[in-house]
Amino acid sequence: MSYREQIDMERLPEHIAIIMDGNGRWAKAQGLPRTAGHVEGVATVKRITEECTRLGVKFLTLYTFSTENWDRPEEEIEALMNLVITKLEDEIFMKNNVRFRMIGEMDRLPAGVRKRVQECMERTAGNTRMTVITALSYSSRWEITQTMKEMARQAIAGKLRPEEITEDYVSSHLLTNFMPDPELLIRTGGELRISNYLLWQCAYSEFYFCDTFWPAFHEEDLHKAIVEYQSRQRRFGKTGEQVETAPTEM
Repeated sequence: MSYREQIDMERLPEHIAIIMDGNGRWAKAQGLPRTAGHVEGVATVKRITEECTRLGVKFLTLYTFSTENWDRPEEEIEALMNLVITKLEDEIFMKNNVRFRMIGEMDRLPAGVRKRVQECMERTAGNTRMTVITALSYSSRWEITQTMKEMARQAIAGKLRPEEITEDYVSSHLLTNFMPDPELLIRTGGELRISNYLLWQCAYSEFYFCDTFWPAFHEEDLHKAIVEYQSRQRRFGKTGEQVETAPTEM
């Protein structure tokens, strides 16, 4: 039985976040330049995005380029950014009724990339089948720090009292306030860390790590991750017995 056949369609994660790792190592293993790995990685984005829409996943967040990645060789950054420009095409989003959003430091992006990203968000704003979020020039510590600075400004202006700062308040002022927290976080490429990605939002996410490099990640790999997710008991601090005896929501 395939992993696709094992998926319980009634218990799909609403939001899947992915750390797409291994493009460069995949290319090296093939005897290709690192940029070839990024090209193949974009093909995987298309493949996995379309499969998520078919399954009925509502939010897919992809860690594309971290703030730390700006320290990489200039030629690799330029190639990756040009790839972002050329591959944010309507065939991925308009064809599949997918809305596109970006989280990250928009001002740090090259002007051409920034313009293309903004246009894509505007064109797809009315799409309703799924939302794909690209974390581009993003880090979670940066996001949380920016939120704290804004809260401090509000407090100095007398518009925010300490007792008003709740978990819900913080969540509502993060860049991700338009989407639910991820239920499932997938990292490809064999590394066992989350690399400054959605630290606040992944407090109770289920983590799935696999050795497969992102360019070689296919639909059945996604299905396997979902099946593994569905095999776990999500307790949110409760005991297993409490979860098992909790009344089922109608």
